[in-house]
Amino acid sequence: MPTAKQGSAIYRPDLGQAVMEFVESAMMGYIGLKVMPIFRTIEQAGVYPVIPKEVLLKIEETHRRPRGTYNRGSWEYERGQYSTGEHGWEELVDDSERSLLDQEAPGTADYVATERAMNYILRGQEKRIAGTIFNSSNFTANAVTTEWDTAATCTPIDDVSDAISAFRKQCGMFPDALILPWNNYVSAKNSDQVVDRIKYTFPGIDISNMGPRVLAQALGVPDVWVGGAIYDSTGEGLDATIADIWDDEYAALVKVNASMNISQPCVGRTFLWTADSPQNAIVEEYRDEERRSDVYRVRHNVGEVLMQSKNSSGSVVSNISAACVYLFSNLHT
Repeated sequence: MPTAKQGSAIYRPDLGQAVMEFVESAMMGYIGLKVMPIFRTIEQAGVYPVIPKEVLLKIEETHRRPRGTYNRGSWEYERGQYSTGEHGWEELVDDSERSLLDQEAPGTADYVATERAMNYILRGQEKRIAGTIFNSSNFTANAVTTEWDTAATCTPIDDVSDAISAFRKQCGMFPDALILPWNNYVSAKNSDQVVDRIKYTFPGIDISNMGPRVLAQALGVPDVWVGGAIYDSTGEGLDATIADIWDDEYAALVKVNASMNISQPCVGRTFLWTADSPQNAIVEEYRDEERRSDVYRVRHNVGEVLMQSKNSSGSVVSNISAACVYLFSNLHT
């Protein structure tokens, strides 16, 4: 392992990989990068191509007469705009702390410090994405008739079925997933309507241990993504108040795109400036001799962007993202 020198940062991909395997596990509940997948770019800011909304579902004349020419598209791409910004956090490991933490397993102190810093970075990213998607200013909020935590009378199967029909008419496609905050996931799988369907479809299943895949089948969606990440919503020095990053007032059907075709319709992408951070969260180490500590820094340079084209003044021309999201509201008391 390379040794960090005073003020000279070294890249630690080994630490980054080890920690990411933990923080990306289902138990942490991070789903933001499924919703707005990474798109790598060599530019810090720029434009990307957007297919105009009005040409996506047109029926054109495709017949060609003998010796004639083929008809062809005359439309032009519109332009979306993106910019990235740097986010980072550092944690120190004092020499005295290292001697204590590394007694049983050398490298423990490095891992613990990196894990703390990584969680700050990824939790912040998750909060930004959740705040973008679960946002009635960005998307029309569709209130369900009965909150899903009213088990006896709520109708999540009917609500989702109606939403899928509306989604299809918005964009001509079916959603890829249903985003459910943890509380709404628990409410939906324990609702009478879902339980009645599941007990006949999967006889003998333990309803209390129903996973997202089984719930997705019951609701008629390809996948259910459970947003289980939490955070302390109070300020520094105050008693902790634990809150969900994904607000249980909402849920959402979404169309996503993880391909290299940036113009494909979807809710949005997370642009990653690779010249500054080749991975979503990179780990660096350097020595701070004044504090007799090794410093572990986690950082990335990203921008979470909705799929929209804009004119030169910055006004939205084609709001593709609005057609790729169906936002539920009034889901939890």
